[in-house]
Amino acid sequence: MKHLESWGRLPKTIHAVQSMQWSSDSLPKVEDGGTLLAYGLGRSYGDSCLNDGGTLLVTQKMNRLLSFNSQTGMLRCESGVSLDAILQFAVPRGWFLPTSPGTKYVTVGGAIANDVHGKNHHRAGTFGCHVKCFELLRSNGQRLICSPSENAPLFSATIGGLGLTGLITWVEFGLRPIDTAMMDVESVKFRNLDDFFEISAQSDKDFEYTVAWVDCLAQGDALGRGILMRGNHAKKGVGELRVHHQPRLNVPLDFPSLALNRFSVQVFNNLYYGRLVNRQTHSVKHYDPFFYPLDAVNNWKRIYGRRGFFQYQFTVPLSADASALREVFKLIAQSGMGSFLAVLKTFGDIQSPGMLSYPSPGMTLALDFPNNGYKTSELFERLNSVVMRAGGRFYPAKDSLMPPAAFIQSYPNWELFRTFIDPAFSSSFWRRVTRSKIEL
Repeated sequence: MKHLESWGRLPKTIHAVQSMQWSSDSLPKVEDGGTLLAYGLGRSYGDSCLNDGGTLLVTQKMNRLLSFNSQTGMLRCESGVSLDAILQFAVPRGWFLPTSPGTKYVTVGGAIANDVHGKNHHRAGTFGCHVKCFELLRSNGQRLICSPSENAPLFSATIGGLGLTGLITWVEFGLRPIDTAMMDVESVKFRNLDDFFEISAQSDKDFEYTVAWVDCLAQGDALGRGILMRGNHAKKGVGELRVHHQPRLNVPLDFPSLALNRFSVQVFNNLYYGRLVNRQTHSVKHYDPFFYPLDAVNNWKRIYGRRGFFQYQFTVPLSADASALREVFKLIAQSGMGSFLAVLKTFGDIQSPGMLSYPSPGMTLALDFPNNGYKTSELFERLNSVVMRAGGRFYPAKDSLMPPAAFIQSYPNWELFRTFIDPAFSSSFWRRVTRSKIEL
């Protein structure tokens, strides 16, 4: 038995590990009561990538590019290929990912299982929107080609299906063309939430990529202040098709558990917000620091210490007064547990093919909190009440503490989805959020 962890390092679990070498490999046999789950690069923050007491199928060696159409940008690859590897291959050829999460160190299989989204959701939707087809290996030995026209229900269940419908072996999806590796970027300070909504609405019209950092400890007239980053791919002639470098910095040791506290977070927030002297700045920068600023530092999760950290991400529908978001920010500021990383963005109305896909029209906020035990869980309970009253939903890929009631409200299709789960596959997350309902 081995210890593999999620990016948040919580919860602590023990697994049997089976390395998958080729997309043609068969699944290992499991004893009665045993379960399987694919594990890529472990960048899910919570327990959706964990299977405590079961077997994890590590897919990192299933990392081969199988075919590429240089005219259409259609790529076929094994599911263990990382987005990092795809960028290394595609950028010099004038192609880019159709959408990407905030790290390139995730596998294609993981991108589908969590139906990841990026800064361009309002233009491109989720990763699943760009998947043409994939092969799904079931525990009974069946290999099924899934697409919108072939095994369509399984196609829908697998996109955003948290790895529970079987093992994705290979995937075919479309890339988007680019002329250069550079981005035209603007950074705009906003004074509060009202200011953010005005700037964000215009930005979504003019820019393909938008995202905002928010100071969660600001209060009063500055509630929800922050910096919005917006960008477009630069035009031809601005730079070359130069691929990114691998990170040169590393966090070799766990920070002391008290390193991130109200004082240190407030100091960082003041410095970060104040770094823009002017309200708006323009720059041309490489895609890597724009899309993946945290990837510049290996093992940055260690700044949260050995106790790990929780990420909390939710979406609430747009409302005239944004009352739910205001209440969330007030509760966080009052708690004194300001999030070191707080990311706010608008989701568009492009519907994913995924049955359990997370994004829905509205505002999504992602927050990181050090594991302070009861204090953290108690804050989450109060935040949960606000989000659920507003008709919001929570992101399984980021979650370690979501109660079953919140999952059931977030994903009313969960019972239909359950009919497509492979009987040999399970996860710590799925058992946690559905067990009480299933037993009833």
